[in-house]
Amino acid sequence: MNHISGSDQSTLRRRSLLAGAAGTVAVVAAGQPAWAADTTRPGAVRAPSLAVLDRQVVKGIRPSRALADLQVLSERIGPRIGGTASEKAAAEFALTSFRSAGCSDVRLEPFAVADKFLADIGDPDGQLPDDICWQAGASPDAGLDAAPVTGRVVDVKAATAPAWPADPAAITGAVVLADDAQDPVPATRVNLRAAFVLEAQRRGAAAVILLPADLEYPRRASAASLRLVPTTGTSAPPWTPVAAIPVLGVAQVQKRVLREDLAVRPLRLTVGTTSHRGLTSNNVFADIPGRSGASGPLVYISGHYDSVIGAPGANDDGSGTVLTLELARVLTRLRKPEATVRLALWGSEEQGLIGSRYHVAQLPSADRARIRGVFQNDMVGTSWSPATRYWQLSFSGTGNATTDQITAAAGRLGYEPQISPVTQRGASDHQSFQEVGIASANFSWRGEATPALLEPPYHSPEDTIEKNISIDRLTVSTEMIGCAAYALAQ
Repeated sequence: MNHISGSDQSTLRRRSLLAGAAGTVAVVAAGQPAWAADTTRPGAVRAPSLAVLDRQVVKGIRPSRALADLQVLSERIGPRIGGTASEKAAAEFALTSFRSAGCSDVRLEPFAVADKFLADIGDPDGQLPDDICWQAGASPDAGLDAAPVTGRVVDVKAATAPAWPADPAAITGAVVLADDAQDPVPATRVNLRAAFVLEAQRRGAAAVILLPADLEYPRRASAASLRLVPTTGTSAPPWTPVAAIPVLGVAQVQKRVLREDLAVRPLRLTVGTTSHRGLTSNNVFADIPGRSGASGPLVYISGHYDSVIGAPGANDDGSGTVLTLELARVLTRLRKPEATVRLALWGSEEQGLIGSRYHVAQLPSADRARIRGVFQNDMVGTSWSPATRYWQLSFSGTGNATTDQITAAAGRLGYEPQISPVTQRGASDHQSFQEVGIASANFSWRGEATPALLEPPYHSPEDTIEKNISIDRLTVSTEMIGCAAYALAQ
């Protein structure tokens, strides 16, 4: 249920989709620009006033190619968890795309990352909707890597005060649902969780699914690999299992769907868990050489291509990834600027900016000094209606060459009112560069009031093309980044 079948892909290609920056995915003719160069963009206040170089960039952008790339990443590959085979498949897709675009020095930069523990929820009777992802987290302290188990679902409500059925046999072979323990003290919460899991195991449960507390709208809880033993932050694998049965941590939307279905009819689930150990993640790079040669200045265009557990990552950050891939195709066909344009896709961003921090740490001081700016693109295509502001996010809170160029490009494209002032915020890969004094910023569509106002599908099984992507917003982002980065590279 994580991937779309061939028949479902045909449906996706055929469906009629709404246009508009605040709408869902827009229909775009294959191989054609989204609009004429001088057309007023969706949400803009006036027609553009483009420079010669801007025209060259915007005329080359093909939204249909970006959409096709996004279908591969978020639908065919699905969640791209750092260091696992799914992230590696996305890296291989990016390598192939960069090579096809005509880039030079296409390469991987490997680095080690932590073990991952994942689960898949199957629906043998076909009752659950398949328009969300059904990957979940698996506890590293419970059953892993065994054959999948199938059982009827029994909801015992709260793990801290379970409503066990009167008939002891009712739990035998069952998949038990329960609200996760919510004690404010982390160690106590974990101990309560472990006690519940062990009691479910004693009663004969085949698996346990723990349900998160609902977050305040628009936030929704994500899937997680829940611990059954308290951690101090220094514990390391291998862990001694607390329970022999699988224990899953699902997302808020999965919780809602499971309970809604169970409220009207019996439900069976198949649960499988997998441990992924000894992992290597990768950054993916490709260069468009500039006139100044190998020792000349650099301009980075980047995004991160991994996602969190249970999230297909269409917007976070499939959107920034396909923007980078599309600009590779566009800029390789234009006149060489002075600076080399480096396309960078970061691995394992969701685990704490691991890939970009590794890359920055490996850069000699002379190479750091060559970088004119890093345009990081993280969540640049949401269809959420309130996300009407294009944010310029700086870890330091001050502007630099990237924000200056975006502000100027937004003016030429007619987008001044939609662009935020430079606003202090880290939490994406621009931070890794700004921490060492390199000009960079993150660019993202978010809510008007604050960059913390992210769409409900954020880090959710609903971060899909259909539920969370506007091709118009993605195209405008691609135009602004392309025009700004190409100008900075001149």
